[in-house]
Amino acid sequence: MNPELQRRVQRYGWDKASAFYEESWQKQLKPAHDLLLETAQVKPGEGILDIAAGTGLITFRLAQLTGAEGCILATDISDEMVKIGSQRAIAKGYPHVSFKRMDAENLDIEDSSFDLVTCALGIMYFPDPDQALKEMFRVLKPGGKAVVAIWGSRKKCGWAEIFPIVDARVSSDVCPMFFNLGEQDVIKFPFEKAGFTNINIQKIEVRLPYSSDEEACQASFMGGPVAMAYSRFDEQTKEEAQKEYIESIQPYKTATGYEIPGEFVVASGIKPLSD
Repeated sequence: MNPELQRRVQRYGWDKASAFYEESWQKQLKPAHDLLLETAQVKPGEGILDIAAGTGLITFRLAQLTGAEGCILATDISDEMVKIGSQRAIAKGYPHVSFKRMDAENLDIEDSSFDLVTCALGIMYFPDPDQALKEMFRVLKPGGKAVVAIWGSRKKCGWAEIFPIVDARVSSDVCPMFFNLGEQDVIKFPFEKAGFTNINIQKIEVRLPYSSDEEACQASFMGGPVAMAYSRFDEQTKEEAQKEYIESIQPYKTATGYEIPGEFVVASGIKPLSD
């Protein structure tokens, strides 16, 4: 897909997903977020850039760790995600947190501005992950750290059939390389190309809990990356797609709903004190 078209698909797709994202994914993504925050080792007073922040699932956890003397800029390509995040920052009483719409591959930020850069489950959607890591490197202060979380291997993610199910009904190309970075140690290479050292990669296998067919479908079709494509389906097509998806996750059905397998990868690197 043309990079500009992919960015536009991502922008308006996540606008569609914004109302459902946090409710649908907060519990399921928590293990990845916990590992990212543990790896980040946030210190009070730090300046942090949270890229692809969405509505602030880790942004506000970062804000608690830095304290009011810290400063956090959360960016996302989606206007609606930024709008919701901004409203929540005000409601939570976090004046040290701000949200801005920004392209991760072209950050409108000065060099060497932040102590820490985070990106939780976002970089898989970028047309050029290498460029995004270069931008993270650029805006970090020497000695600063970048930490990203991504989905792992496709074969370890039981919900992966959502993509071919949607693509069979509409040409979406939402994220053609979605699982690529999570295979083996692929994520290591863009970190190295960007200039990072002390690169560390951790992998965890998890179970994503859903209490019902409806909850599982809402997360996958309405709260995630295929939301825009799904919104264009007529009611019959939506029903057919949901039925096929539910069939694909039947191996993970339990007495209380579903426990769908998944894998997360958390990678980190340090910007050397002297380039």
